[in-house]
Amino acid sequence: MTQPGGLIVSIISGTWAKVTVEMETDQFTLDEANFLIPWLVEIFQKLELLRQEYTTIQERLADIEKASGNLADYESLKVSAGRLARQIEEGVEEILDQGIIIRDVSRGLVDFPSQRNGREVYLCWIGGEERIDYWHETDRGFSHREPL
Repeated sequence: MTQPGGLIVSIISGTWAKVTVEMETDQFTLDEANFLIPWLVEIFQKLELLRQEYTTIQERLADIEKASGNLADYESLKVSAGRLARQIEEGVEEILDQGIIIRDVSRGLVDFPSQRNGREVYLCWIGGEERIDYWHETDRGFSHREPL
């Protein structure tokens, strides 16, 4: 699935592809970024439910194809899959529109552009964390996170 601006979201075998988008973004203070965490949790939960439903439909489509099943059911499921894919894309775009950089949808891994000691860095958050407690350089990733 391709979004305007080159965003590519791919759901393969029921798993999310990683999403990396280079874009001009606003910068966040720690308080601003932490304010968005409950909203992010809600969005990522919705995206996961949509992904599960999408995966179920894709499995049913594969079963129908193998069994040369009912064409009407197949077309109905294709429409449903397309609707779900659009909802997933919209959810991802809603996050990106805030200036948040998504690194991994399935884990809820995001970066917030910020400033630290006069240079641009990323405040880093992953689903399951209550607040942002880590940062990393813009040319580094999750494995190089440092405590704030």
